Amino acid sequence: MSEFKMPDLGEGLQEVEIVSWHVNVGDNIIEDQPLLSVETDKAVVEVPAPQSGTVLELHAKEGELVAVGTVVAAFSDSSKGSGSVVGAVSEEAPEKQEKAVAFSSDFIPPPSALQTTAGGDRRSFGRPRLEAPAVTPAALATPEIRALAREKDIDLAIVTPTGVDNTLTVADVERAAAILESVDFEPLRGVRRAMAQNMTLSHLEVVPANIVDDADVTAWKEGTDVTIRLIRAIGKGCEASPSLNAWFDGRTPGRRLHKHVDLGIAVNSENGLFVPTLRNITKRNADDLRAGINAMREDVKARKIPAEELKGQTITLSNFGMMAGRHAQMVVVPPQVAIIGAGRIEKRPALDERDKVIAKRILPLSLSFDHRAVTGGEAATFLAAMQEDLARSE
Repeated sequence: MSEFKMPDLGEGLQEVEIVSWHVNVGDNIIEDQPLLSVETDKAVVEVPAPQSGTVLELHAKEGELVAVGTVVAAFSDSSKGSGSVVGAVSEEAPEKQEKAVAFSSDFIPPPSALQTTAGGDRRSFGRPRLEAPAVTPAALATPEIRALAREKDIDLAIVTPTGVDNTLTVADVERAAAILESVDFEPLRGVRRAMAQNMTLSHLEVVPANIVDDADVTAWKEGTDVTIRLIRAIGKGCEASPSLNAWFDGRTPGRRLHKHVDLGIAVNSENGLFVPTLRNITKRNADDLRAGINAMREDVKARKIPAEELKGQTITLSNFGMMAGRHAQMVVVPPQVAIIGAGRIEKRPALDERDKVIAKRILPLSLSFDHRAVTGGEAATFLAAMQEDLARSE
């Protein structure tokens, strides 16, 4: 009998969620046949059977979170002796190892990216592995109170003390436990889990700064594709100020300026926020870009977007104005150094050259950047180049 252990689908990945099994107990399987689908970061990927055999046991259920290396299935081994471990690193099968790491993501760090290992281990994208600082409650608690909190699984950092000299009491812990029991707990999984990890990483690493302004788009013709115009303007901004089309290396420190603009486009969905990548935007025409955007949105909707398309962004666009909002302070996800946001287009009164009141169409722009890698002047130059291009009629 061979045991099937959940393989490492990405560097440092600790656990995945089983979406569905494609086999049942008793099924005969062949090598490379789809065995199960799992969700990792923001992609649903199929895990193939590493060899042929008959399914004997399935140890994990759909919807269950499984740690990498956990035995999830067992099957009879038609090609090797009993006791072999399927999915283990093997010198005889380098092609299996390639499959196991094919889904790694530079853009969306796995949970281990937020941890420090002995010896100062570094991530492959040049950033130190970080650990979120522990929250130390300011309130005082006796050993008995701490024991009660452990028994009820209560984090004392969220409990409000009412005792003398900021001391926690039994009633405080009991009250917190009652509140938590009265509301449903929803663990973050998949897309929302990856988003939470990225936001934590950004908070730990990035030195955020923000600059906002408006673009006059009165000259636009009816039916102008707003997203395509924004993409073109971002390309002009990167030409004028290449510092924003970069990755920052906090270890050196230093930055990597990219020759191509690979734009991440934030796509909202009921499952959470996806950021697929539109490659080499300055070398593609409007029709090609629109076709690429449409394909990405369909893939996101169907949850079939390739994992490769969720990494490698050099700068990101959030067109939140399609829903609501004028300006925003957005979050830069390292190693990127900038994200540009577009608000809702609206008509505003303005004065023409003869001081006559006229109506203008205004597109609000928000630029958030990492001040370690980008100066205020570079950010302003980028935004001014965008404004100039957006003001054109076509």
